[in-house]
Amino acid sequence: MKKALVQLHVAVFLAGFTAILGKLITLNEGLLVWFRLLITVIILGTILFFKKQLIRIPFRDLLKIIGTGTIVALHWVTFYGSVKYANVSVALVCFSASGFFTAFFEPLITKTKISFVELGLGLIAIAGIYVIFDFHPQYTVGIIFGMVSAIGSAIFPIFNKKLLLTYSPKILTLYELGGGLLALTVLVPFYLLLFPATYYIPSTTDWLLLVVLAWLCTVISFELQLNALRKVSAFTASLTYNLEPVYGIILAFIFFRENENLNPAFYFGVGLILLAVVLQMLRIRRQYKQSPGSHK
Repeated sequence: MKKALVQLHVAVFLAGFTAILGKLITLNEGLLVWFRLLITVIILGTILFFKKQLIRIPFRDLLKIIGTGTIVALHWVTFYGSVKYANVSVALVCFSASGFFTAFFEPLITKTKISFVELGLGLIAIAGIYVIFDFHPQYTVGIIFGMVSAIGSAIFPIFNKKLLLTYSPKILTLYELGGGLLALTVLVPFYLLLFPATYYIPSTTDWLLLVVLAWLCTVISFELQLNALRKVSAFTASLTYNLEPVYGIILAFIFFRENENLNPAFYFGVGLILLAVVLQMLRIRRQYKQSPGSHK
């Protein structure tokens, strides 16, 4: 169990570290994600090929998977756009709004009852983001990117749930990221018309960081998460992943000294978001204790 918890925290830490790499890679965010997807698909595809785990997927399911992969790709593009047009801290704060969007979109998509408690907690997080937006107008574009990214982060797992009932996580990840790569191949030229790039081929440093991003923060992080989930409960995993923005913001303060550019309003906004996260954690904890078999 101890090993599984360590693996889970490392996976969450690596997830938070992706924002740091996104800042260090000077490539345009659209191209950054395209190259990340390309490298990841090659690595993961090669691993599954030699393990003889590749399978054919029916065309109808393939279309669903490509659609879901497109959402993931756009989520990544807007997330890194938020990092580049604002900063790492702001991007990760906006990412915290995904809880609100999940509470809103999941009932609409799955045709289930809306949880007004979750919606209310999400609104507290939105209020925190508004405070930051109001006192940091120079981050307007970055915050808009961040909010769009949060919507993508909320929608993706909803569609992914049904697909995971049929396909293994590794296979699903490969085909989804492959679908995202195809989608971006079509969309990136149009994106670059709106947000032009200063250069189009990664530098040597960019290539090295892209490989780290694809291998360490995507493939390895994914493996660690899967291994951990075999031992820890979904409850423990969900609580641990709430630390992702915290890890990322701490790293941003260390690497880029972003705390020097943020005024007290930022911390007040973050405080509201953390309040929403803590209340949600306490709520989940109470539900977990009340559920049958929660003592196991």
